[in-house]
Amino acid sequence: MNLETILYIVIAAIISLIVTVFIYGYKTKYSNTLAWIFGVLRFTTLFSILLLLINPSLDSQSYTIEKPKLPVIVDNSFSIVALNQAQQSSNVIAALRKNKALNKKFDVSYFKFGTEFQLLDTLSFDKKNTNISNALTSISELFDSQIAPTILVTDGNQTLGADYQYINSKLPHSVYPIILGDSIQYQDLKIQSLTSNRYSFLKNKFPVEAIVSYNGKGSVTSDFVVTKKGRVVYRETVSLSQTNNTHVVSFSLPAQSVGLQDYTVTIKALEQEKNKVNNTKGFAVEVIDQTTNVLVVSDILHPDLGMLKNAITTNQQRSVTFIKPQDAASVINDYQLIILYQPNRAFAAVYKQLQKLKKNTFVFTGVHTDWSFINTVQSHYTKEVVNQNERVTANLNTNYGAFGISPIGFADFPPLQTKFGSLSINTPNQTILEQYVDGIASESPMLATLEIDATRHAIWDGEDLWKWRAQSYRDTQSFEDFDSFIGKMVQYLGSNKRRSRLEVSGNSFYYNNTPIKISAQYFDKSFVFDPRAELEITVANRKTKKSTTYPLLLKNNFYEVDLNTLDAGSYSYTISVRDQQISRSGSFTILEFNIEQQFSNANSKSLQRLASKTNGAAYYPEQIDELINQLITNQSYVSTEKIQQKAVPLIFIKWLLGLIALCLSIEWFIRKFNGLI
Repeated sequence: MNLETILYIVIAAIISLIVTVFIYGYKTKYSNTLAWIFGVLRFTTLFSILLLLINPSLDSQSYTIEKPKLPVIVDNSFSIVALNQAQQSSNVIAALRKNKALNKKFDVSYFKFGTEFQLLDTLSFDKKNTNISNALTSISELFDSQIAPTILVTDGNQTLGADYQYINSKLPHSVYPIILGDSIQYQDLKIQSLTSNRYSFLKNKFPVEAIVSYNGKGSVTSDFVVTKKGRVVYRETVSLSQTNNTHVVSFSLPAQSVGLQDYTVTIKALEQEKNKVNNTKGFAVEVIDQTTNVLVVSDILHPDLGMLKNAITTNQQRSVTFIKPQDAASVINDYQLIILYQPNRAFAAVYKQLQKLKKNTFVFTGVHTDWSFINTVQSHYTKEVVNQNERVTANLNTNYGAFGISPIGFADFPPLQTKFGSLSINTPNQTILEQYVDGIASESPMLATLEIDATRHAIWDGEDLWKWRAQSYRDTQSFEDFDSFIGKMVQYLGSNKRRSRLEVSGNSFYYNNTPIKISAQYFDKSFVFDPRAELEITVANRKTKKSTTYPLLLKNNFYEVDLNTLDAGSYSYTISVRDQQISRSGSFTILEFNIEQQFSNANSKSLQRLASKTNGAAYYPEQIDELINQLITNQSYVSTEKIQQKAVPLIFIKWLLGLIALCLSIEWFIRKFNGLI
């Protein structure tokens, strides 16, 4: 309470006293006793009312006892079942829940994880992947700046994410792993990893590389065999030992027929092996007989060119060739899409040939572009520029309808450079990215597509796109999102196929430990994306003939369905639009591969290392009582008393209003009793 407020209170008291004395002390008609009683009541009433008008704030303190947190995170992946540890895990949780001393000292909360981190409701042990590092990081973020020792119930076998034993610098809390599974190292021969191309061209050979590993004593020899429909297509004898425990098998297989070709790789199991599931892996290759050939014409060297090559060739169905403009005119007809990077007058022959052959183009412009030349060589778009550059950012047009685009953070990407001026497109077009200058829409497109005389074209006004790809990687630890966006642009521009009102996108095969998603776009009769449509997919197992129907859910400007619940096998599907005679059909194959079955024992070494680095300790399920006792007796984990201090305005103090009402009531009663009313 400041000095000014105190002064106001004193003045209020003086005023109340003066008024009271004047009424009941100066020539009063009441008896001495009544005058004093009425005076006290009236002074109290007046002073209280004036206090409410002044409304001073009173300091208030509240005390709370905050118990230390104890998050328990439980592995819900299939490997727990594979190692016969499901019951042990449940027993651990039950022991923690029923211990009264532990729950009295700690605020205990339970979570589960597989691929994702969630609150624990029930345990199913059916998740196809394990991401321990994500679970630990989520806990550190959730309980930041709090006392929160963490119990980790897991076998320690991770299939996704960063290596959890090396993230201790990001973990402010001690971790106490409870190790599920046998720590004994059994003799095990397995296929550690298997890599191959997703696509191959007909009559070519595609490379395959497998890493075979051995855990055990002594030396072993086994047969490495690759089969296709039961027929052996490759065989090799592999010798391993305790010291030389890995062997790389590299070979090539011929692509002899178009379509999906699936193979099985096997390393013959040892007689005494405990886990024989990890001795076999399957893989598939889609053999194609055509590719999209992209020609990039540029007169300058720029990092954007490398970005384009890397992003486009992520899909092996596409090839990229670079050429100077003076050499391009004669080879243009060999390519489905021509990318013109920052055209200048050297491109004159190129433009002439493009118009003659009616080729699809993707034009990139920037600070090195000769707009005077572009404005004269074609009439579809113009830009009146001055000798000044500007930095521009982008915003995604969610109403773009030619193909589906996921928002990948365009608005947060670094600014691009371009010539100062407004881009005007004189041909019917669709804007993908809107241009912004200093956070304000410029009403000028940054990226737009055009369809002219049965050909497709796009213009992107801005250079330094390599920074966008780098930023996308920085945000997601992967180039996939940005490369997918560029890939969709190339796919659209590389084809003149007539647009359909229902466009479907999906892969020909999936591994059952990866996301299985199919997306679609539906357009109205004006080819405007319709977000109100109801799409559904009917999926049928080709072997069992069992079919199931799922709804497609709206996601940004496309519809999507997640089919991760399907078992391995071959499927056909039909996507249809309710109340419309429009549908699209296709097929896909799900390959069997359960990465959670590849482990024969717990990864106790990594868990013990994690515990040591975070000043915790590792335990086994049968040591749960020791862990509980250690947590209860640890003096580092104590409750803290928190003081909350706040200023409460007097008007919120209800007893003062009650006091005013009481004084007025008493005065009325006394007056009534004495016949003064």
